[in-house]
Amino acid sequence: MKSPATWTLRRADAADADAVAACAIEAFRTYIPRLSLTPTPMTKDYGAAIANAQVWVATQQQQQQQVVAALVLDITDEGFLVDVIAVLPQHQGTGVGRALLELAEREARRQGHDSIYLFTNEKMTENRALYERIGYVEYKRLVLEQRTRVFLRKRL
Repeated sequence: MKSPATWTLRRADAADADAVAACAIEAFRTYIPRLSLTPTPMTKDYGAAIANAQVWVATQQQQQQQVVAALVLDITDEGFLVDVIAVLPQHQGTGVGRALLELAEREARRQGHDSIYLFTNEKMTENRALYERIGYVEYKRLVLEQRTRVFLRKRL
């Protein structure tokens, strides 16, 4: 694990859209060779997400403007969704991703939900392993647009 960093978690605003997109592109770029396609978070409209969903960013305290991680939460027919979580590669392993997932759980509870769910590509095995370690349980798989999505849920 890399040495711990300090960061601030805050709601994203419209001015953060480009930084959130850049964070997602850097975080998911590594998966392109494995998936043989562009991961969906790399092409998301983060301006629309900020306007219509719940987007959070982690900024490094030493450089307050630099977005080092981003989280997109939404409410769907299935419940409270972690739609995207992205951490810049140089900040992976510092705990910032875990802090954002804990924030997601607090928000789900605060908004009246008793569980939280997410999905990931079946080939993103390290992500699935992390989610399972922190209490998420697989409950379905769907093949969509040449991708097999693994859905996981955590009771709160």
